[in-house]
Amino acid sequence: MLSSLQADITERVALALAEDIGDGDITARLIAEHSQAEATIISREHAVLCGQPWVEEVFRQLDSNIAVTWQAKEGDDIQPDQAICRLSGNARALLTGERTAINFLQTLSGTATSARHYAAKVAGTDIRILDTRKTIPGLRLAQKYAVTIGGCHNHRIGLYDAFLIKENHIAACGGIAAAIVRAREIAPDKPVEVEVENLDEYRQALAGGADIIMLDNFELADIHTAISLKTAPVKLEISGNLDDANIAGVAIPGIDYLSSGSLTKHCRAIDFSMRLKALGS
Repeated sequence: MLSSLQADITERVALALAEDIGDGDITARLIAEHSQAEATIISREHAVLCGQPWVEEVFRQLDSNIAVTWQAKEGDDIQPDQAICRLSGNARALLTGERTAINFLQTLSGTATSARHYAAKVAGTDIRILDTRKTIPGLRLAQKYAVTIGGCHNHRIGLYDAFLIKENHIAACGGIAAAIVRAREIAPDKPVEVEVENLDEYRQALAGGADIIMLDNFELADIHTAISLKTAPVKLEISGNLDDANIAGVAIPGIDYLSSGSLTKHCRAIDFSMRLKALGS
């Protein structure tokens, strides 16, 4: 994922700028073309800082002469009214890039902040909290990066890097065993995960040799039964409406992963603002 991240950043920033600027920032034209300015980005609340590469790319694409100096590191816990970034350069470019830069920063910091909160719920255990594919369209790699900055982990990136055999796949393939066999034939090097909804399906997935079995909306008693039946080297994952209120309750020895779409789909944007000081031409 990280090997393709920079290309993704470049592409997503270009799209975001095109969306915002269109055929030109008419308000920025109120300012003399060569005016210079300094600006400061300020956090308005507690958060985990995330999104620096996107901010830097916004201003690089607008004007490579803009200087970006960070006052905090990626992944730092930041405080209300903390200056986190100072910028200097062409005033028009600084103002044109303001909203796009902050949009990335607020969304990715929100994701990282959510992930940090979730990671704290399983601190001291070997359990990993995983994200899902429930990401903002177009920001898949960005949000998954933010999840790792916050201290959680990535599930599969997309539909291409691992099998996740769910209810409809099972029905279409004629059963769990048949689906696993077919997956091994198609891509023997890819991990095979099966989502199960009851202990009978769980036993079928075990017998079929799944690498990972996802226990979807299992009752606590059935989770303990599944753990007692677990055979190496299968990994167990719990999923289904997990959030910060209930995730700690299923962080049970014998479970390897807890997955939650809330990490990315329910994150709240962090409040940032930019203040600019004109320096003249």
